[in-house]
Amino acid sequence: MKDQGRSKRKRTGGRLKPSSNKKRYQLGREPAATTVGEPRFQTIDSRGNNEKLRTLSTNVAQVADGGEVTQADIEGVIDNPSNVNYARRNIITKGSIIDTSAGRARVTSRPGQDGQVNAVVVAEE
Repeated sequence: MKDQGRSKRKRTGGRLKPSSNKKRYQLGREPAATTVGEPRFQTIDSRGNNEKLRTLSTNVAQVADGGEVTQADIEGVIDNPSNVNYARRNIITKGSIIDTSAGRARVTSRPGQDGQVNAVVVAEE
């Protein structure tokens, strides 16, 4: 979500004058919208001497089942509580339920921020 900053109006409807211009650290970016497909990544500059690795698309996930972690292939997105349309468009975000070769799993990482998909196996209903 792009951060647009403070509103230009008070709750009463009166005008608020900005005390300063926006700084570089206040800038917002478009969401990564990680999809299922051939692995594609993007490196973006972040605050300090750091970089973030954005996953634009991926087809592998690290799936934890109990104490054991295995690498599994992602077959598709079953459900995404953050947005119903994301499941139809196969977009992976934190909390989405994905169908993997190891079974159904819930994503615990943020692929647009971390650069990888970590998930835990969920019991099928």
